[in-house]
Amino acid sequence: MCQLLGMNCNVPTDICFSFSGFQARGGATDVHSDGWGIAFFEDRGCRVFLDPQPSASSPVAELVSRYPIRSMNVIAHIRKATQGSVRLENTHPFMRELWGRYWIFAHNGNLLDFAPALDGSFVPVGNTDSERAFCWLLQSLRQRFGDRRPDDAELFDALHALTLAIAEHGEFNFLLSNGDCLFAHASTRLSYIVRQAPFAEAHLKDQDLTVDFREVTTENDRVAVIATLPLTDNETWTTMPAGSLWRFADGAALAQRPTRPGPARQPA
Repeated sequence: MCQLLGMNCNVPTDICFSFSGFQARGGATDVHSDGWGIAFFEDRGCRVFLDPQPSASSPVAELVSRYPIRSMNVIAHIRKATQGSVRLENTHPFMRELWGRYWIFAHNGNLLDFAPALDGSFVPVGNTDSERAFCWLLQSLRQRFGDRRPDDAELFDALHALTLAIAEHGEFNFLLSNGDCLFAHASTRLSYIVRQAPFAEAHLKDQDLTVDFREVTTENDRVAVIATLPLTDNETWTTMPAGSLWRFADGAALAQRPTRPGPARQPA
């Protein structure tokens, strides 16, 4: 299976530290060697870097790990292919436009017998279940709201219903962002940490690298990092309940809904 990495902040922040550990999992410390990608929102624009090569040995990934691009929403992915060949067009994250904004999506899992009718408004370029799910999500949002961009509560309600429908077909961990906030679905496993004052040191699991956040932040900064598995070994990460959809904004977990039977707790 693949792995996901996301970041949502209240101020533009670079992801170099977290990405350095994540990058190593793409063929060095783990087996996710079928390509990688990362997307950075910058105002209404979006920078996307994709490479079907393993991230641990990709010169492009090495550039990204050392290039402090500051963003308030970032989504990254390292791939272990289940459906679709190892090709550039099948490399996550995927990008489409809706309501005059870019949307970015990355998926970890495997959807079986998922072949929804697509009306041509959003069409997959590759042959993955992931891109097909993304196209159907955006198509369904457009069918529901038309040209009217919904508010945050309406959008979260709609995504919750659509996630329930897709999750019936299998494992559907995903990260999704329109540049305003970041949605995360923990179908089976995702974890997150919110870094805010008082800041401390953090040490990566996959690289012998430590950063003292007290030296690179202000007391008002708040950064949420979401990952398939925790990236550091000296911090306390929160494991998201399996079967839960989350919305992150301004570096905080603001909403949670269950996507399978049983209670899901609200974040503190």
